[in-house]
Amino acid sequence: MKTISTLLFCISLALLAACSKEDDLGEIEDIPGLGGDTWTPGPLDHWLYDTLTVPYNIAVKYKWDQFEFELNKVLVPPKEEKVIPVMSAIKKVWINNYIEEAGLTFFKKYSPKFFILSGSASWNENGTITLGTAEGGRKVVLYLLNDFRTKDMPGYEPDDSLNVKQMFHVIEHEFGHILHQTIMYPQEFKQISTGYYTGNWNNISDAAARQDGFVTAYAMSAYDEDFVEMISMMLVEGKAGFEKIVNSIPPGTSINGMSQADARARLRRKETMVVEYFKTVWKIDFYSLQAKTRKTIDQLLY
Repeated sequence: MKTISTLLFCISLALLAACSKEDDLGEIEDIPGLGGDTWTPGPLDHWLYDTLTVPYNIAVKYKWDQFEFELNKVLVPPKEEKVIPVMSAIKKVWINNYIEEAGLTFFKKYSPKFFILSGSASWNENGTITLGTAEGGRKVVLYLLNDFRTKDMPGYEPDDSLNVKQMFHVIEHEFGHILHQTIMYPQEFKQISTGYYTGNWNNISDAAARQDGFVTAYAMSAYDEDFVEMISMMLVEGKAGFEKIVNSIPPGTSINGMSQADARARLRRKETMVVEYFKTVWKIDFYSLQAKTRKTIDQLLY
């Protein structure tokens, strides 16, 4: 007992020596993201508040916060000068057209309320890129902001149109998820391509996927993704663009043995079911929404 008491006494003295009141611990700096960082709202913050928060209750977070993203990803913060062009374009292409077709009450009820912005894409281990995600119908994460350019922005090149359309593709895709998670699409849709869905979609080209009756390769990953990819591609590419996709399927059979006629017929069935879903469930004229969406995109790009 005496030995133990002596040992405890020595440890106590050592701790006191190591942490005396007089030790200079240096200046403790605030750590970003842990409550120590503050900023005064500027013109950009006021624009976001007046343009999106007040009328639609949508908040946009562009200040960098790694905890809003997957911690194992290397990402780049968005450039502040990109925020207004991106969100303004989203308002024109997505918000305004849905409100015109379905009404303000519909949009305010079902639209996501929180946008998180990243300057770069999010690369996955399988070599694919995540360009957007949605959580619970309330939060949307958008990537690749720093590559966004429309015809009125410095340095715009025709190839930039692909990045712009991809941004809208993500928005329409994620909003499609919100809609079908609120009211499910008909179960018959799942029967159109049963047996052709695959987890190996990332090794399949869009052209090959279309030979099996899918609008994109990602549509082959699951029933729900198939449905919202149809919505997104039809809206962003417009009627003429979708017709081009259907007509691009070559003669012959796919590697899975599907004929050209069958592949085209499956895309037509999916198109019909999407249009009918919007009409019966949401009272939205899909072809009218499609025309307005594509027209607005063309005005930004050409």
